[in-house]
Amino acid sequence: MSTTERPRILVVGGGYVGLYAARRILKKMRYGEATVTVVDPRSYMTYQPFLPEAAAGSISPRHVVVPLRRVLPKAEVLTGRVTTIDQDRKVASIAPLVGEAYELPFDYLVIALGAISRTFPIPGLAEQGIGMKGIEEAIGLRNHVLEQLDKADSTKDEEVRRKALTFVFVGGGFAGAETIGEVEDMARDAAKYYNNVKREDMRFVLVDAADKILPEVGPKLGQYGKEHLEGRGIEVYLSTSMDSCVDGHVVLKNGLEVDSNTIVWTAGVKPNPALQRFGLPLGPRGHVDTQTTLQVQGSDYIWAAGDNAQVPDLAVGEGAWCPPNAQHALRQAKVLGDNVISGMRGFPQKEYKHANKGAVAGLGLHKGVAMIVMGKMKIKLKGRLAWYMHRAYHGMAMPTWNRKIRVFADWTLAMFLKREVVSLGALEAPREEFFEAARPAPVAPPAAEKAPAAASQSQSQEKAKAS
Repeated sequence: MSTTERPRILVVGGGYVGLYAARRILKKMRYGEATVTVVDPRSYMTYQPFLPEAAAGSISPRHVVVPLRRVLPKAEVLTGRVTTIDQDRKVASIAPLVGEAYELPFDYLVIALGAISRTFPIPGLAEQGIGMKGIEEAIGLRNHVLEQLDKADSTKDEEVRRKALTFVFVGGGFAGAETIGEVEDMARDAAKYYNNVKREDMRFVLVDAADKILPEVGPKLGQYGKEHLEGRGIEVYLSTSMDSCVDGHVVLKNGLEVDSNTIVWTAGVKPNPALQRFGLPLGPRGHVDTQTTLQVQGSDYIWAAGDNAQVPDLAVGEGAWCPPNAQHALRQAKVLGDNVISGMRGFPQKEYKHANKGAVAGLGLHKGVAMIVMGKMKIKLKGRLAWYMHRAYHGMAMPTWNRKIRVFADWTLAMFLKREVVSLGALEAPREEFFEAARPAPVAPPAAEKAPAAASQSQSQEKAKAS
């Protein structure tokens, strides 16, 4: 970390909003006008809409993430966490990956921590559940599912097979519906290469507490998505929830009980709980309360946007908030970046207003739903055409041309090459095999210790013969 006399713009979080806001500020800023510092526990940004495709092997996991230091060469990128913020002193406490925590002064502050998985105190969930918020979880899910097929193929124990081939997904929003669609697609392809595993042996279960899935695309397309998934043999249970999943024994509210090694949790998100330690005004659900200019209420030097912010939706009307999606995050980040520069120079702030352009969702290869809003007209698409819209929109929304090209290259190669179905299960514990090889062999007892034992054994044998 370098020291500087220039004003410091501290960006807390290197996700979609943090990355784009920092890029915008650096682009608009005059040379030497300020120092931009980005703090995040990871050294990369994850494009979350592509996690289901990464889990299914349609996109290389490395192409779903964007390295912060490469994209922000003119910024300070600190790998660590902001633990507390002292607004009176304008100082943030930084906990780096290693070493002791230290204080970092700032002049302007951008809050872009994003969201984490929203969970409930369900018995067994912490031990058994798999989330879908990071690339590590997507890779882990892919390896885990393929490993279950390996287990089922190699055993004749019907109970073990049944548990390995049952996959439960909780949450029917974009993340849940897209993930189960992609994973089912992958498992169906992979089954072709196993002698003892067929698609008919697998059981996919999708559970949601709401009365519909894919609410973002409207009730009609949501109903189509449900019927489409059911047509592929996926069981969909609505208006129900999971009571427990201890040791993989899943108990649903509707009375259904199944045993499963795979429980994927995608039942919504909530703002990062670290916000509660920053002394910022929070809304009823824990979001940072912002003005229409993205400035935090009651402050003229702090801005917030994205999943961790409660931003008024001027396009809808009073009392409405912008939904947490990439469409708003990208546009909010640009307005936020411009407003930080304006605030630094003493110029007026610009209000954020964006009308919803619709939503797209992929449900596996060549399958999807899309709702495109053009003025007062809503165009609803399904099937292959919607899937093309999904890929086109998110492919172009992927940050940097480097990653755009890599993603489109992955898709192009997939048109000519079969899907990879190899499981790299050793990624879960990559050092285990080396540890076994390098571990010292057990030391044999000295010969002197063996002799008395041998003598006593021969004496006992002689006594037995005599008797």
